[in-house]
Amino acid sequence: MTGTFWAILPPVIAIVLALITKEVYLSLMIGIASGALMYHNFHLIKAMDTIFAIMGEKIGANCDILIFLVLLGILVALITKSGASRAYGKWAAKAIRTKRQALFATICLGVVIFVDDYFNCLTVGTVMRPVTDKHNITRAKLAYVIDATAAPVCIIAPISSWAAAVGSSLPAGCNIDGFTLFLRAIPFNYYALLTLVFLAFLIIANIDYSKMKQYELNAHLEEIVEDEEEVPIVGHGKVKDLILPILFLIASCIGFMLYTGGFFKGVPLAEAFANCSSARSLVLGSFLTLIFTFILYIPRKVLEFVDFCGSFAQGFKAMTSAIMILCLAWTLSGVCGAEYLNIQGFVKAAVGGSTMAIAVMPVIFFLISLGLAFATGTSWGTFGILIPISVTILSANYMMMSVCVGAILAGAVCGDHISPISDTTILSSAGAQCRHIDHVATQMPYALTVALCASVGYILSGITGNGYIGLAGAAISLALAMMIIVITAKRGR
Repeated sequence: MTGTFWAILPPVIAIVLALITKEVYLSLMIGIASGALMYHNFHLIKAMDTIFAIMGEKIGANCDILIFLVLLGILVALITKSGASRAYGKWAAKAIRTKRQALFATICLGVVIFVDDYFNCLTVGTVMRPVTDKHNITRAKLAYVIDATAAPVCIIAPISSWAAAVGSSLPAGCNIDGFTLFLRAIPFNYYALLTLVFLAFLIIANIDYSKMKQYELNAHLEEIVEDEEEVPIVGHGKVKDLILPILFLIASCIGFMLYTGGFFKGVPLAEAFANCSSARSLVLGSFLTLIFTFILYIPRKVLEFVDFCGSFAQGFKAMTSAIMILCLAWTLSGVCGAEYLNIQGFVKAAVGGSTMAIAVMPVIFFLISLGLAFATGTSWGTFGILIPISVTILSANYMMMSVCVGAILAGAVCGDHISPISDTTILSSAGAQCRHIDHVATQMPYALTVALCASVGYILSGITGNGYIGLAGAAISLALAMMIIVITAKRGR
């Protein structure tokens, strides 16, 4: 079953079960178990041993992300306990007076934090949650806004961890500059560009549909992260006690990205971001921010020492749900990885040996990328597989190569958005503190609407051989979709 169509089955089982039962943990466990059993021809003991071996490897390889989650959880607990979040909420209530303003403020913050999607998801949620709660914005809507301004912004930002990942995905000896190719592919990343436009439209028109509309109508039944314990407010923090730690966190994380990338040793800025260790930078930045927060709070008696220390356990508890889902999602990805069921090998063999016409390549790459990201929950792994194939096939046609790379990046982000096992989707739920499966179910119809419009654009770009004509076609398709949504909403009232 290795490297065959059957490799797709475990993630599909996990995703379908999660959507039907709304029980993410159990669904992921069943998906992992089914994959391990398939790999070992249903030998139970070997399958169990493999599951925990993969889990250990994945957790070890991604421990920096888990540490960052815990440190950020502690920071959030400190800010909440100090009373700074409450003070910020009161201040924002005066400066941000409407629901629409609160949502646009969330978008603006998401666009500003473009260097890394993990950092984006959790920081935006931390800062904006008190404001959106004040204006009765549901946690599912907040999670969607966070997710729609995380990966889509990072994937079109030249200085980001995503740009670095794209540049490192090129095949050896291709003599193509990865950064230049990334820049050329930005206008052809139809899904990311249209998602930002569509998000603005939904907020301006004040329209929801499908699962999100149902969720908004039943907002009084909203479930916020299970087992979340409300952190008691015992301090007398002010607005600056929230703003200063967040600004320090942003500055320190960016500074450590430059540090780990060698910027302070003479490496150029773009190359430093390309070579940085983003996960380690987030850990170093968040740890330094905790020290800064201690210095900010304790001497001024914003918090007592015992209350400061008590926030450590509370912050850890707040992140346990996200940590567990991430660990299970990483394990499922490992079961389907190259060393086991090898879902990537199946896709690579199917696409790499294809003799498809150039006219259909953009839309085919988009759909395959979408499906692979959906099944594996990883954008970076998806374009790491597909970009070398597209570059090899289209090395003589630079325009179509740029369009296909844009299509791969677009499909990877879209698949990430609709996959319950995607790490950024999980972290968006954690940042908004809403039930993960609620976020997935409400975001999926919006993501698929934009994906359909992007598909039209890739079909046109393949037929005409011009990515800009495809961009125009995708934009027109989105405009028509928005008109239909408005007309349908008016009829439904």
